[in-house]
Amino acid sequence: MRWILWIIAGLAILTLIVAILGAMLPKAHVASRTVRISLPPDALYTLLADVDRYQSWRPDVKSLQRLPDRDGKAAWIEDVGGMKIPLHFERLDRPAVLVSRIDGADLPFGGSWTYQIAPAQGGSELTITENGEVSNVIFRVMSRFVFGHHATMDGFIKNLQAKAAQ
Repeated sequence: MRWILWIIAGLAILTLIVAILGAMLPKAHVASRTVRISLPPDALYTLLADVDRYQSWRPDVKSLQRLPDRDGKAAWIEDVGGMKIPLHFERLDRPAVLVSRIDGADLPFGGSWTYQIAPAQGGSELTITENGEVSNVIFRVMSRFVFGHHATMDGFIKNLQAKAAQ
């Protein structure tokens, strides 16, 4: 019975250490990736802007619910990994720039993704820049040291490249 108390105490101390470490990490971060996509800029822009088709090429999106547009731009809720994430496009400048933003104030994270598209040999060069915030101190440690700030972006790019290759 005593060993159970030691395990509980150890887990409590570990949680406290992780919370202190998370409180010491900055809330905001910037992460970026630049890749080549084998689609011309206008076709890539169209693919990124068409949220109604995300489920057809993003297997991580379990469901997608469209919301009323905001200022003429798409708004939606993605179910990714059991977490419902409300998003909207903040900026749409065909064919070069899209900016999407997370709307959920109750989520442990938030921020925006800026997609910059430039012509490149054989298609486009896409730069995705995440300006993120992680408010929950435990999730902040996980995001920094376990998942990495690039994990979601890397999965998105992998799915995007697979769709472009079809």
